Amino acid sequence: MSVKSKALLLNLVVFAALFVLFRVGIGMLMPLPYLPLLLGSAVLASFCAPKFIAKGDALWVKYPWKKTPKKC
Repeated sequence: MSVKSKALLLNLVVFAALFVLFRVGIGMLMPLPYLPLLLGSAVLASFCAPKFIAKGDALWVKYPWKKTPKKC
């Protein structure tokens, strides 16, 4: 599997895990209608998810709270 494929797959898996976590957490704390719950969870997950970057033959990860990416 190429580095770009791994980066794409990891970005998708981490976003999905955070989305489900936020959706369940917010849904238990506040009874919201379906659409605002989905939109709010998606926005929070996209802001909090680390980004995996393919640079050459290396995989890098950029955390939202750090400025520089870190090599995996």
